[in-house]
Amino acid sequence: MKTTLLTDVSVEDICKGFVYNELEGKGLFGWGGKLTIQPEYQRNYIYADGKKDVAVVRSLMSGYPLGLIYFVKTADGRYEVLDGQQRITSFGRFRTGKLGVKDANGMEQYYDGLADDLKEKISGAKLTIYVCEGEESEIKEWFKTINIAGIPLNEQELLNSIYSGPFVSAAKAEFSNSQNAYVQKWSAYISGNVNRQDYLQTALDWVSKGNIDGYMSKHRFDTDINELKTYFNSVIDWISGVFSDVESEMRGLEWGRLYETYHTTPYDPIEVSKKVQTLLADPFVKNKKGIFEYVLGGEQDTKLLDIRIFEENTKRSVYTMQTKTATELGVSNCPLCAMGHEANRTRIWKLTEMDADHVSAWSKGGATDITNCQMLCKTHNRAKGNK
Repeated sequence: MKTTLLTDVSVEDICKGFVYNELEGKGLFGWGGKLTIQPEYQRNYIYADGKKDVAVVRSLMSGYPLGLIYFVKTADGRYEVLDGQQRITSFGRFRTGKLGVKDANGMEQYYDGLADDLKEKISGAKLTIYVCEGEESEIKEWFKTINIAGIPLNEQELLNSIYSGPFVSAAKAEFSNSQNAYVQKWSAYISGNVNRQDYLQTALDWVSKGNIDGYMSKHRFDTDINELKTYFNSVIDWISGVFSDVESEMRGLEWGRLYETYHTTPYDPIEVSKKVQTLLADPFVKNKKGIFEYVLGGEQDTKLLDIRIFEENTKRSVYTMQTKTATELGVSNCPLCAMGHEANRTRIWKLTEMDADHVSAWSKGGATDITNCQMLCKTHNRAKGNK
């Protein structure tokens, strides 16, 4: 791969013909139309937070260098930004009046309102640019390894770079666009950041059953994303159909897996809602996020709820009472041993040899309190728990 160092390109040069898409939140073109600022393999613009973008502008105002920037020279003689699009988009927005920076008095300053000497300082600032030429595989491998801005590419951003093409373009337009009207609805069930490709990653994970890499490779040159959109919407519609209430604990669950496992099972949304609300209000349920799968699975797997264990003082109190009564009767302080005919029928177990057990199973409404606690020897407690 061939590289060429450019040191005579200024901020003003790059800002000629600068185009910024407010809807999609990304810089598109610059350098008189010959530079593509955000190729499809690039991450979305994530500096628009009033901090990182402002820091770029303040660096230029102070005469600080912006660090190395990498361009790729394409076969038609044009250029693509390989690394540096966050910085270029930031100063491009400022130069074209789309970004203001507060002065010492808290007043917004835009480029056109600056003193002429400060304008010249910013516009005339020279950039240090490496231009590389090579095969697509070489360029993308390099793209994966460089990290000038200090914000590493996440897994999905890397996959977007590897499988860039019409499929990624269409998928990003749908699932990586913060202006998409459906994002708010999706955010009830999906965690992460739209601009960091988390929603796209979720959609791909669901449709590919976890094999995102293979799915993107297979569909790289597809011109539509109908399968991806249809499957994603099917999962979302199923969730909202089964669960009439939207709870914060639903966000980030493995909905793709749950859909595959349970979407053919009929549910009564009213009954589901009652069960969910009861469990959410139960102080003994430690894992609130497990409630939804627990209900979907017919309330069988109580491990999903991480049911609160009996307090130590409760176990000691119950042990003392059981042992006193058992000693007076001449039987074992484990009620199940006392009912047997083996040698342990009269054995008095130590506290450390016993476990606390729900007399009435929690899954059947039994409470985790002293009135529903009994101490069993470890053998019987484990046997009972496996039934």
